[in-house]
Amino acid sequence: MRKEILTEQLVVGMFVELPLSWTKHPFIKNRFLIKNQDQIKKIRECGLKQVTINTDLGDPKALPADPDNLSTSDIILDPKDQDVPVIWKPETLVPESLFEAMSDAKMASEQKAKAVYNHSRTMIERLLETPTAENIVTSKKVIASITDLVLTDDETANNMLRITSHDFYTYTHSVNVGITSIMLSKALFKNSDAHDLHEMGAGFFLHDLGKVMVDPEVINKPGKLTDAEMAHMRIHPFQGFKILKKANALSDECRCIIMQHHEYEDGTGYPKRLKGKEIHRYARICCIADVFDALTSERSYKKAMKPFDALKLMQQQMASHFDKKLFSEFVLLFK
Repeated sequence: MRKEILTEQLVVGMFVELPLSWTKHPFIKNRFLIKNQDQIKKIRECGLKQVTINTDLGDPKALPADPDNLSTSDIILDPKDQDVPVIWKPETLVPESLFEAMSDAKMASEQKAKAVYNHSRTMIERLLETPTAENIVTSKKVIASITDLVLTDDETANNMLRITSHDFYTYTHSVNVGITSIMLSKALFKNSDAHDLHEMGAGFFLHDLGKVMVDPEVINKPGKLTDAEMAHMRIHPFQGFKILKKANALSDECRCIIMQHHEYEDGTGYPKRLKGKEIHRYARICCIADVFDALTSERSYKKAMKPFDALKLMQQQMASHFDKKLFSEFVLLFK
């Protein structure tokens, strides 16, 4: 039986039907079973006040609360009940809608940019949930296609640069840094055949893959990390290196980007405190994009900065961290 309810009444276990086209939301389908609280958050972020649920397809226990007596306990389940493990396989890793959007020559650039961006986030989210060798290889092939789109379609690429989400989920951050880094690489190397932009794109998108080995409580901590927590967080470059190597997917480009994207020009970064020319140029590109996205993303303990303010802060307070020429080129992306 279908029933109209308020989005505030949604709970995990409901089978929801969204009254939107697939280009207007970040999900693979319009009809699906809600598996976690994050999906509910995304539905509400679409601006919907009401949705349809199918009580025949959902969990019989997932019934809408009385809208006149809503409470936090009615809406938010225990986090342990929300995390339903999902095993993604190569054939289900990539949303079909992603390929449809990239290949649709008639789709408006703004619409295409939003579709590719949202479905890329879905792919990376699934990859982080199931980072098998097969899924890594599959994702690298798709990232190569996304890279080609950014390189050849200026209008869509510019729209993608400007619609990046401001949440700080690892999968969102990965896509933001991936797109921004490819855009900077395009500006720097567009007239050169000396760079494998497909492998660079893979390195940019997968730079934080090693975070799957970091305790989620440390990644999502709403505040400053302790020294022990920071030391734990700093394992992720080497863990990403190991994951790609084990998957036989570690190119030279991916290796230097993943291992060095937290190294700073002045030698204050990690994991090896490399300095200046010891840091590969590709990693310097990723470092700038990484810091910029961290500043322009909203966290539980801070508001998102506007791009101009973030660039100003990077220039005035963090200049010693970045290659000056690369940073100057980066700033031009946003003019």
